[in-house]
Amino acid sequence: MAIGEFDLIKRYFEVPAIRHACTQLGIGDDCALLNIPNGYQLAVTTDTMVEHVHFFADVDPQQLGHKLLAVNLSDLAAMGAEPIAVTLAMSLPRVDEQWLASFSTGFKNLARQYHLDLIGGDTTAGPLTLTVQALGLIPSGQALLRSTAKIGDLIYLSGNIGNAGLGLKIQQGYVCANPEQPLYSLHTPQPRIALGQALRNIASSCIDISDGLAADLGHILQKSAVGAILEWDKLRLSAEVRQYIYDTGDWQMPLTAGDDYELCFTVPRQLKSQLDNTCVCIGEIQTQPGLRLLRDGHQTLFQVKGYEHFT
Repeated sequence: MAIGEFDLIKRYFEVPAIRHACTQLGIGDDCALLNIPNGYQLAVTTDTMVEHVHFFADVDPQQLGHKLLAVNLSDLAAMGAEPIAVTLAMSLPRVDEQWLASFSTGFKNLARQYHLDLIGGDTTAGPLTLTVQALGLIPSGQALLRSTAKIGDLIYLSGNIGNAGLGLKIQQGYVCANPEQPLYSLHTPQPRIALGQALRNIASSCIDISDGLAADLGHILQKSAVGAILEWDKLRLSAEVRQYIYDTGDWQMPLTAGDDYELCFTVPRQLKSQLDNTCVCIGEIQTQPGLRLLRDGHQTLFQVKGYEHFT
């Protein structure tokens, strides 16, 4: 017997226990109800993933459920927000219960990790399209923005860069001796929630790396009306990414590939001692417009656009 929309929601996505104190009413009514504490602002973000655009048809559904939620939580991390709740809208070409069970497991496992409530959404028939809206709390006036970098600030990056891009190259045919970590980075990114909150009183600006380091840092430069120098030799690259560069000569990949979901942020020099060694300084905010790359002792203007739909 075919499962209907409401039974689908109840079986795979309705969670009986409320996890967050802000949630007054979750799934089951026309709207959810949230209580926002005094002294906090509500951060809201939305991302959509479409089959054949954002993921391959043979993707592991459990990994897809994780990644769909993770990319939204990464946006909250970039603003310094504490995640509280999410909504999920799905367009499904058919009801595949095995696929749904695996997808919902990946989604709910990550939600459980951050004590998130799934408070509503929508389910329709159509091409496979998945949309999450994520909600978070930020103490009033402490949100991390793209528009507040200052001349002389240092530029930092959390973790390695280029691993997810290498994972995509592997799926497209590049042969890597140790493909497990790059593929894991591509399919199961880990949002930097704790770091984002820790940066509220340290960073002057912040963004997550979704479209590539150069493009996303470029958004900070544009919004803040500043320029920057980025030092190639200071980038933290895995052994697998370094081997890929050696094999192909494609040294730009770590700068242009997306899906890393690390945080790129700027810090006033006098506050750099408050950072731990998981973050690496990769450059400096300067007056002259544009992004300049220092590599092998040579400085060049580096111009690149991130991924844009319809172009």
